[in-house]
Amino acid sequence: MYTVLRLLAFLVPLAILYFFFPIFREFWWLAALFAALIGMSISLLFLRTPLSATSRDIYERRAARRPGKPTDEDVEDGETPEA
Repeated sequence: MYTVLRLLAFLVPLAILYFFFPIFREFWWLAALFAALIGMSISLLFLRTPLSATSRDIYERRAARRPGKPTDEDVEDGETPEA
């Protein structure tokens, strides 16, 4: 869902710039640049919660995939210093 929202945050400003401002029809690369900046701003301001939820889901799926593998903390706790 987050990916779709990020694409919309880019494609909607791109379409608005391209169709409503005639100068951007000739300089399409400039419209794409401005749309990328606008999309990044929209993403930072309004899509923080979906980003956090997506990141949490990815972390939980990866953690559930490897239940038997020890973590770095477990390995470090098991080390004994040599004297």
